[in-house]
Amino acid sequence: MNSSDPREIIVRQMGLREYPGIWRRMQSFTAAREAGTTDELWLLEHHPVFTQGLNGKSLHLRNTGDIPVVAVDRGGQVTYHGPGQLIAYVLLDLTRRKLGVKQLVQDLEQSVIALLSEYGIQARGDRKAPGVYIGGKKLASLGLRVRHGRCYHGMSLNVDMDLSPFTRINPCGYADMQVTQLRDEGVRESMLQVSDRLQSHLLEILGYTRACYHNEYRHVTAC
Repeated sequence: MNSSDPREIIVRQMGLREYPGIWRRMQSFTAAREAGTTDELWLLEHHPVFTQGLNGKSLHLRNTGDIPVVAVDRGGQVTYHGPGQLIAYVLLDLTRRKLGVKQLVQDLEQSVIALLSEYGIQARGDRKAPGVYIGGKKLASLGLRVRHGRCYHGMSLNVDMDLSPFTRINPCGYADMQVTQLRDEGVRESMLQVSDRLQSHLLEILGYTRACYHNEYRHVTAC
């Protein structure tokens, strides 16, 4: 790929991964970036974990039980990640793309809203509590970290998972926050199908015109 073209991106399908290793990899990638480093989008699932953002308060961790809690460097409060939840990490050079954080948050939300429209589902974002909601229930959560104009972390979308761990916390810092998932909204597509659809909307909305795909768990590359 031509690393000087800001419209190009590398998309990595990474399968089911432990959270700490991926977090460290995001940090290392961002710290090592140079002016021409190609942006990346990582699509994956995590083993069960609660992550507590920089502004996190312990009172929102109600009964975590045997699920580990990891204090991380993104914005926001506490959330849950587990199998059946699609994670989209955006490792972008915001300065090069002339993209502000507020606009990026709106673009991420809009990618999920566009995905849901394909299923005939109406959804909305929320400026006060970033994410995507169906009615009063949260479907997708966002949290970002920006260092020297480059961002990492991203968005989680509940597809087909065990939602019960969300009852052990105050999701995103709200005691009365209800959550939902695509399965409960009538969507029966597989994780891979949802991932492919979301990826397409993300690249279009963010303005990428060429992608190189790396399937890390099958060791396949296509550009």
